[in-house]
Amino acid sequence: MDLYLIIFTSGNYRKEQVYESHKDLFVALENHFTLHLINYKDADTIPSNSYKMAFIASGQVEDKVISNFSIFPYPITLLTDGLNNSLAAAMEIAAWIRSKDMKVQIIHGRIQEMVSQVLQHHQAFQARHYLKGKRIGVVGTPSSWLVACHVDYLLASKRWGVTYVDIPIEEVYKLYNQITDDEVGVEASLFATRAQACQDTTPEILLQEMRLYKAVKTICKEEKLDAVTLSGALLTEELQLTGCLASSLLNDEGIPSGCEGDLQAIMTLLMAKALTGQTCFMGNPAFIDTQNNELLLAHCSIPTSMTDSYIIRDHFEAATGIGIQGIVHPGDVTIFRCGGECLDEYFVTEGYLTENMNLLTACRTQLRIKLDKPVSYFLKNPLGNHHVMLLGKHAQAIQEFMQQNRCKLRE
Repeated sequence: MDLYLIIFTSGNYRKEQVYESHKDLFVALENHFTLHLINYKDADTIPSNSYKMAFIASGQVEDKVISNFSIFPYPITLLTDGLNNSLAAAMEIAAWIRSKDMKVQIIHGRIQEMVSQVLQHHQAFQARHYLKGKRIGVVGTPSSWLVACHVDYLLASKRWGVTYVDIPIEEVYKLYNQITDDEVGVEASLFATRAQACQDTTPEILLQEMRLYKAVKTICKEEKLDAVTLSGALLTEELQLTGCLASSLLNDEGIPSGCEGDLQAIMTLLMAKALTGQTCFMGNPAFIDTQNNELLLAHCSIPTSMTDSYIIRDHFEAATGIGIQGIVHPGDVTIFRCGGECLDEYFVTEGYLTENMNLLTACRTQLRIKLDKPVSYFLKNPLGNHHVMLLGKHAQAIQEFMQQNRCKLRE
């Protein structure tokens, strides 16, 4: 990994002198990056799309920085170890930048803290570049009950570099009808063998759902899709199937797949993968317990790779097709949603998965989670219905990523 530091220092610039003066920080950074020290006057020699930030090496450079602030990636980040009055200069520069209604942050502190912040900043930088050019397939249309999940395709493309691709549901029907049970028999058998149990459904329906999975996977390949969201309502209406199995298997294979045509949730799944490499669970908040600050997150599809075990069921609401009841190991989790028509708002919190539930009045996979932030968000100011759950603690990385991309935190 390359890190280009744009150096601002008073007096004459000498790379060796700058390196010696700030050696402790630079050596620590070199454990993770190939470090390039570049005089601000030579900033135009830095390769395009490289990872770079301003390094304030001393005081008395404020005028140089504000005369050249346009060379920095936005939002502006100033790195300083505080030596030679550099922190004072960085604070003065930051105040000027904010006075122009622009965002800026200073990375400063103990050396390991600074390195950690730079690594997190770089993680967000990489995720942003990962998203550019990604294609999100919208198979069918969003479900009629999702009245708040609309995305402006043009603005999403401008902000994130992604392309939403509308795909007629009829293309799925056509491919589905061309696939035979024999073509998917082995995969269906393996999926059933790995399951803890199978109830509420039949082998014939499992074969049909596996054919549907193959059809959607073929579309993903032909359309060069990096993520896909399915209109389960249309699939149920035409085929008496749900697509929950297809969504589960595609997620397991590294293709983020969402349900109900939720345009915001599928972007959230893609962002989570870009940041963490993880496959995630997309669920409905089924119950809120404000007294214990707990959330029950439920859905009829979950990547089996996230589970300790799974049970093959029917779909909770449709009472047909395949639904998956996943049993997930208790532990730290992160809840995340990117929302808004322009995909410029978000909610994120960490929590602890305490229990797998089996209520008769909710979708098949049911996860009870104690949140770090007030659960009242879901009742007072929600971004929408579906939220995404990641295993582990990722709120800080998500926060850095969304703030770098000028998104507004919803709480």
